[in-house]
Amino acid sequence: MCPAGDNKWSKEAMYESFLLSNICPQDRGLNNGVWNQIELTCRKWAEQYGDIYIVCGPIVYRGEHKYIGANKVLVPEAFFKVVLCLGKHPKGIGFVVKNTNVKGKKDMWVNSISQVERITELTFFPNLDKSQSKKVKSGADLAEW
Repeated sequence: MCPAGDNKWSKEAMYESFLLSNICPQDRGLNNGVWNQIELTCRKWAEQYGDIYIVCGPIVYRGEHKYIGANKVLVPEAFFKVVLCLGKHPKGIGFVVKNTNVKGKKDMWVNSISQVERITELTFFPNLDKSQSKKVKSGADLAEW
């Protein structure tokens, strides 16, 4: 789920961004809309802050699922993205977006990293020390970025 636009530094990296290991069925309206806003914003943050860490992926809730294609590829109900900046002023933010043609701005889908961990049942950035982890995982304010 690494965007092709983040891989312009190498022809091979750009090619690999289209491999099946890096893609997931995503609603076209989401991909061209809110998700694109989030990707562009993350790219801007990387330029602004230098090294940032981004983790993203599908969310599959318990229950019945939609499948597509002859190979019955599972369609996730939502997607998440968490961003960590460990620069001079460490901070973190998360997003959870339904896999539909959602309208509006990325601001509507902001979550703390802790909230994304609760939803996904994943632990992000486990090697941070406790005080730093608590600070960066509890933030959910786009204005801080």
